[in-house]
Amino acid sequence: MSGGRAPLSEGVGARLPRKEDDRLMRGRGEYVGDIRMAGMQDVAFVRSPLAHARIRAIHVPEDCRGRVFTAADLDGVKPIRAVSGLPGFKVSEQPPLAVDKVRQVGELLAICVAPTRAEAEDLATRVTLDLEELPALHDMLAAREPGAALVHEHWGDNVYLETNVNIGIEAAFDAPIKVSRTISTGRQCMAPIEGRGAVVHLDRRLDQLVVHTASQMPHIVRTGLSECLGLEQGRVRIVSPDVGGGFGYKAILLAEEVCLGWLALRCGHPVRWLEDRREHLTANANCREHHYEITVYAERDGTIRGVDCEATVDSGAYSAYPFSACLEAAQVASILPGPYDFPAYRCRTWSVATNKCPILPYRGVARTGVCFALELALDAVAAEAGLAPEVVRLKNLVRPEKMPFDNITKKHFDSGDYPEALTRAVAAIDAAGVRARQAAGEADGRRIGLGLSIYCEQAAHGTSVYSGWGIPMVPGHEQAGARLTPDGGLELRIGAHSHGQGLETTLAQVAHEVLGVPVARTRLVHGDTAMTPYSTGSWGSRVMVMAGGAVATACAELAERARLIGAHLLQADPADVRFEAGRVVGPAGDVGLPEIARIWYLRPQDLPADVNPGGLEVTAGYKPQRDSGTFSYAAHAVVLAVDPMLGEVEILDYVIVEDGGVLVNPMVVDGQIFGGLAQGIGTALLEEMPFDEAGQPLASTLADYLLPGACEVPAPRVDHMETPSPYTRFGVKGIGEGGAIAPPAAIVNAINDALRPLGAQVLRSPATPRRIVEAVLAARGAPEMTRDAA
Repeated sequence: MSGGRAPLSEGVGARLPRKEDDRLMRGRGEYVGDIRMAGMQDVAFVRSPLAHARIRAIHVPEDCRGRVFTAADLDGVKPIRAVSGLPGFKVSEQPPLAVDKVRQVGELLAICVAPTRAEAEDLATRVTLDLEELPALHDMLAAREPGAALVHEHWGDNVYLETNVNIGIEAAFDAPIKVSRTISTGRQCMAPIEGRGAVVHLDRRLDQLVVHTASQMPHIVRTGLSECLGLEQGRVRIVSPDVGGGFGYKAILLAEEVCLGWLALRCGHPVRWLEDRREHLTANANCREHHYEITVYAERDGTIRGVDCEATVDSGAYSAYPFSACLEAAQVASILPGPYDFPAYRCRTWSVATNKCPILPYRGVARTGVCFALELALDAVAAEAGLAPEVVRLKNLVRPEKMPFDNITKKHFDSGDYPEALTRAVAAIDAAGVRARQAAGEADGRRIGLGLSIYCEQAAHGTSVYSGWGIPMVPGHEQAGARLTPDGGLELRIGAHSHGQGLETTLAQVAHEVLGVPVARTRLVHGDTAMTPYSTGSWGSRVMVMAGGAVATACAELAERARLIGAHLLQADPADVRFEAGRVVGPAGDVGLPEIARIWYLRPQDLPADVNPGGLEVTAGYKPQRDSGTFSYAAHAVVLAVDPMLGEVEILDYVIVEDGGVLVNPMVVDGQIFGGLAQGIGTALLEEMPFDEAGQPLASTLADYLLPGACEVPAPRVDHMETPSPYTRFGVKGIGEGGAIAPPAAIVNAINDALRPLGAQVLRSPATPRRIVEAVLAARGAPEMTRDAA
C-alpha cells in the first residue's frame, strides 16, 4: 500500500533490486578483513582486566622489546578529545594507550605486533600488569551521589553534562490525572556482523599514511586521526571499503586506529587489527542505557497537560569522538515530547561517567529511549483514564492542518499526518478483534496483548543544529561529483559511505531521474578521502536527503552543460532545445548523452567556441531549504501472546505505518524497516550487556548476549504513506533509523496490556522472561525469584 507519484522505470520511486547485492551475495565484497599486503603483520592488544585501577607498572620481557609497545613509547601522540561547547560540559581525555590509570575493562595498555594474530596474542600473554584496583562505578545513579568514586578526579564529580529545560510545568500540576513511572533501558552492544578493523601502511611515494578502516565517516576519522598523530590532513588517507553494518558503532575514531597509525609510521610495514567478538562485546562501545523518572499530567479525557522528566544516561568512561558524551542525554530533553502537542514541559538530564566503555549513538540515537519512556507512560495515562491507548494518542498528536509545526521544544516538523498513521495501524491490526479475543481467553493459558507506539525522527538536521552542540563535527553543504565517461556512462562521487543502505542503487536512481543514464551504467565512488568530496559521513538518516540532493544538483548542472553542447550539435538555438531522459531534443532531431560525451572527450574540434570549460564533470553542494531537518515517523502496532508462568513472549502480528516522504526505492526502504524492526525486537526482548559491581561485563560471548534470529522476527505488514517534505529535493525524508525506534515501546506496551488484568507491569527493557515472571509474582505479593531459581 503506497501513495504518491508514478515513478520512472528506474528513477525515484522505482522498486529496483539493489545492484550491489550481486557481488555481495556471491562473496565478492571487499571488507577490511579481505585486504592483504606484502609484509603485513597483525596486532593484538593487552587490555585491562579491571574496570578501575592505577597502573603501577607494565612489565614487558626483554626479548619482546621492539614488538610490544606501551604508552611510554608513543611520543607526540595526543589523546582523543571529544568536546562539546554546551555550558558546563566536562572534557575527558582518552589516551590511545592508558596512562597512570585504567577506567574500563578492555582499555588498551600495550600494542603487540607479530606475523600472525596468534603470535601477537601469545606476546600479549607474556606482558604482566601491576595494577592497584580502585572502586568501580557500575551504577550511573550511584555515580551521581556525593562521595562516589571518581572516574576523572579533576572533575570533582562524575557528570559530563547536566541540562535543564522548564517550559511552564507548574501550570500542569493541578491536572486531575497524574501518572508517574520509573522506566529504564538496558545497556546494549551494536553487534554489526562485521566488527571494527583497520589495515594501515605508509605510502612512501606520496608520503601518506593510508588507513583502510571499517568506518561510516572516513573524512571525520581523518580529521581526528591527524590531530592525534600530529600529521597534516593531506598526509592521511582514509579508505573505507565494503562495511558490514554500521549502526553508529563505526562512526567514531578508535584508539586502535591511532595506535595502528603510530605503529605503521614507526615500523614501516603494513599492520592490521581485526576486532574479535569478545573485544566488541566487552571493550569498545555500548549504547542505550537510560533511566527515566517521568510524570505525565492529563485531563480525564486524555488531553496531556504537561510532561515532567528526569533522565540519566550512562555515558561510560570516555567521551567518544566526534559525537561526545553529551549527545544522548542532552538530546533527551529536546526530543522527549515526540509527535505530541501539549503546553507544559520540564526535563532535567544528566550524562554520567562510569567505569564502562563509552556509550555511542546507536540506530535511532536517543529516540528509542525517549519513545520507550513516553509511550509506556501514555499507556499508563490511558489505563488511569479508562480510555483505549489509541484514544489518548489521537487526542494529543499534532494535527496535519498545523503543518509545518513548531513543537514545545521548537522542533520544526516539516509535514505529515500522524493521526492518520495511527488510525491506519489500529485498523490494520484489528484492535476490536484483538479485544474480543482477549475477552474470550486462550485455551493454553497465555494472555494476549495489543501494543502501540508512535514516534518522529528528526533526520538530515544540519549546520545550525550541530553548531549548537559545539562538537568536533558540524555538517555543512553536502557535496557530490557527477562525471560522464567518454562512452556516456556516469560516475558519481560522494563523501558519505554506504554500509547497508543500498546507495549504489538509490543514488543511481536519483541520477537517472535527472540525467536518464541507466542505473546499470552508473557507478558510485565512495569511502576514500583521496577521491571524494568532504562529508561528515553516514549518520542520522541523512544520506538520501543530503547526498541524494547533492547528486541531483550535480546531475542537473551536468544536464544543462550537455544541453548546450547538444544544441550546437543539432544546429539549434539553445532556447529551442530541452534535455529529456538522457537526450537533448530539438525542433528537428535529438542527440543522446553517449554522443555528446564522445564529442567532448574525443572530438573537441566539434564543440562550440563558448563551451563551458568545466566539461562534463561537476561537483555541486546541497542543503535543504531549511536546516532544521526532516521529520519522518511511523505508528507501530503489535499483537503478542505472553505466558505469565514462564514469561515467554510470541509476536503474533506486527503492523508498521510509516511516512518517510517520497521513497526513492520502496524495496530498499522495506529492507531498512525490516532490519530496524529486528534490532528493535532485540532491544525489547533479548539484548542486554549487564555489569557486576566490579564493573566487569557479564555477556562476553554471543551465548550470553542474545541477538534476535529468524524465529524471533516476524514478517511485518508495512503501509507507506509518503507525505513529501516541502524542503528537500523530490520531497524525500530520512528513513534509516526509524524501524528500530518504536518496537521496544510497542512490544512492552503489549506485554503490559496482556498482564494488566493480573496487576503486573514491566518498566524495563529488555522484557526478559525473568522480568515478566517477577512482575507477575510482585503483583501477587509473592517474593522475587532467586537467581538460582530463575
